[in-house]
Amino acid sequence: MSLYDDAVLVLKGYEGQEELREIYLEHLAGHLDGLWKSCGDGHITASALVIDPARGRVLLTLHKKLRMWLQMGGHCEPADETLAAAALREGTEESGIPGLSLLPGGPVRLDRHLTPCAWHLDVQYAALAPAGAVEAISDESLDLRWFAYDEVAGVADDSVVRLLEASRARL
Repeated sequence: MSLYDDAVLVLKGYEGQEELREIYLEHLAGHLDGLWKSCGDGHITASALVIDPARGRVLLTLHKKLRMWLQMGGHCEPADETLAAAALREGTEESGIPGLSLLPGGPVRLDRHLTPCAWHLDVQYAALAPAGAVEAISDESLDLRWFAYDEVAGVADDSVVRLLEASRARL
């Protein structure tokens, strides 16, 4: 199965956010390249909120280009076999934490936002950090920091807050 086929199946199976889900599916139906950064009309991206539930905290990255505290994530790559794999790869690369595992049940949320390159139609997952996880900053970040759940609203935008709330509801 191709990444495109996986994305369509994941989105068709996603429950909630019906209007936004349909926008994503229509985008893919109209753009066979709709998963790739080269699609100027927008593209599907994958992200993962790294959570340490035992310590009640999340790891956020201060994005180098956007200069905002965000979850780990970004563009799909040709080697990604599934959206989940893309989210896990992005989470691992940007956090430096090996052994992350996605929360079961598929994506936690969808979030569509305009970025300097195009519209991002983000498929958002949550990833659990293993016990004793040690983060390592990547080239894509200005900073990397753990925040207690109740600190997130003070540093991040509403999309990250909604992702955290939806993720915690699944824990």
